[in-house]
Amino acid sequence: MDNLLGLLRIRVKRGNNLAVRDLGTSDPYVVITMGKQKLKTRVVKKNCNPEWNEEITLSITDLNVPINLTVFDKDRFTVDDKMGEAEIDIKAYIASLKMGLQNLPNGCVVSRVKPSRNNCLADESCVVWDNGKILQDMILRLRNVESGEVMIQIEWINVPGCRGLEIGDREAPWNRSKRLD
Repeated sequence: MDNLLGLLRIRVKRGNNLAVRDLGTSDPYVVITMGKQKLKTRVVKKNCNPEWNEEITLSITDLNVPINLTVFDKDRFTVDDKMGEAEIDIKAYIASLKMGLQNLPNGCVVSRVKPSRNNCLADESCVVWDNGKILQDMILRLRNVESGEVMIQIEWINVPGCRGLEIGDREAPWNRSKRLD
């Protein structure tokens, strides 16, 4: 626990326009890896637009270790076919967490990340304050495949007794009490 910073919950929501790997369809599942950690979702049979709505939780000890998402097509008698991959970039999310913001209105956008050659985003991704938590929704464009996107949401979970992130302490300006000096 000495080197644990916290947990990262990844909600694997759904896939969109995933590649066909079987006869007109696929049986996709998602594998998320980070260092030696490897977790996967269930298989959704015969669906190129699957809905997983599953939560995967990673133990974070080093913020610089890449988090990779790979989609596979489950095959019964042969090796599962790869259906694309993407890297989950959490730098902007972690930077937003480290701001130490508190008491923001629900839906308040803390930061925005634009798609670029340096990330796998298919669309702008917003880091948002939601009911006392900071969340980031991402639409990841899969690489090394003809088509496909995967929608995820990330959330940081602090673990009592671990190192944690170095976080500032900032209250939203409109919530600060007025000083009477």
